[in-house]
Parts: sequence; C-alpha cells; structure tokens
Amino acid sequence: MRSAAQSVPTRFPIFPLEGALLLPGGNLPLNIFEPRYLAMVRDAMRTHRVIGMIQPTEPEEPGRRRAIYRTGCLGGITSFTETEDGRYLITLTGLCRFDVVEELTVATPYRQVVADFERWRGDLAPVEPPADARPRLLAATEAYFRRRGIETDWEAVRAAPLAALVTSLAMLCPFTPTEKQALLEAPDLAHQGELLIALMDMDVRAAQASAPPVRH
Repeated sequence: MRSAAQSVPTRFPIFPLEGALLLPGGNLPLNIFEPRYLAMVRDAMRTHRVIGMIQPTEPEEPGRRRAIYRTGCLGGITSFTETEDGRYLITLTGLCRFDVVEELTVATPYRQVVADFERWRGDLAPVEPPADARPRLLAATEAYFRRRGIETDWEAVRAAPLAALVTSLAMLCPFTPTEKQALLEAPDLAHQGELLIALMDMDVRAAQASAPPVRH
C-alpha cells in the first residue's frame, strides 16, 4: 500500500457510524457535532486529513464501547466548513478499504486503529464492471426506485460511468447496515454491481409478495 500511496498512513482515527457506507471513489458528506468527533476532525486536518469509516456491529449502550466490523474504508477530507454554531461540515472521499489489525489504547476521545490494506490493493486501480451489467443494473434500479418512491435524474443516471453508478447507488440506497457491509466487503466493482442488483431485486420481490391481492 505504501509503495502505491506513500501519503496514506496505516494508523488513523475511525468514525464508527451505523448505516454509513463509504466506498473508494465515493463522496460521503458528514455533519460533525459531537465533541469527540470535532476533536477527531481537528486532529485529522492537522495531520494526514484522513478518517476511517467503519460500522459498529452492536447497538449503542451508554458507557460501552461498541464492537466494530473488521473492514472499513479510509476517506480523505476533501471539503471542510465550520458553521457559526461550531459544527463541521466535511466530505470524505473514499481512498481504499482496510482491515483492522489492532485497535489502539489512546488518550484521544476518539478511537484509532492500525490497519492493513493488502487485501484491498485493487481499490487503487479499480477495474470497470462488465458492460453487460449496465442494462440489468438500470432495470433493477428503476424497479427499486419506483417501489421506494425515490425520485432521481434518470438522464444523469443513464449517462453516468458504470463504476461511478455502482459506487453511488451502493452508498445512497437505503439498504440495511448488514447489506451495506456486504457491499463494502464485495471483492471488486463487478461483484458489488451483482450484489447491488440482487439486493434491489429481492426488495422489489418481497414487496410484491406482501402486497394484497387485486380484487376484480
């Protein structure tokens, strides 16, 4: 990893956030207001400007540190704004997925890990999904958005590069945290695209199966 991107550290802060998915090349806007995460962003801005997004595996309980998945995605801070009421509005751009090697014992109010990028080196030079996935992905997306009542700019969707479309849909669609983790851990864009189609199709079929019969 360091030979390909010397500026990416193997030790960095993490932001455990349920239901938030960051993928390489994707952009995740965040509204930071908790004191511990305000400190995390300040420190990140002074150092490597990176934060690891990762999901917790258990519900939040007062005074208890939540267990986390072992795989997350490192993001670079690509925009930063401080509001009048002291919040930070930032955007993280996904750089590379990582596996947690060790969570560190630290004095900071936020958590930090040592990470390994070896399994995800392909994120640094992603391969475009096969072109024949596009019509199936578009058909699945149209049915899913119609079932969910999601409005979108279909002209922009159809014109988007396939890799960017897979990443954007995976990040933006209202999948469950477990489904989002499965998308994160899919080996590459081609597998993410196939999983995305499967999740959308399952959602639509489940809705159809539970719909009351039409009376004539």
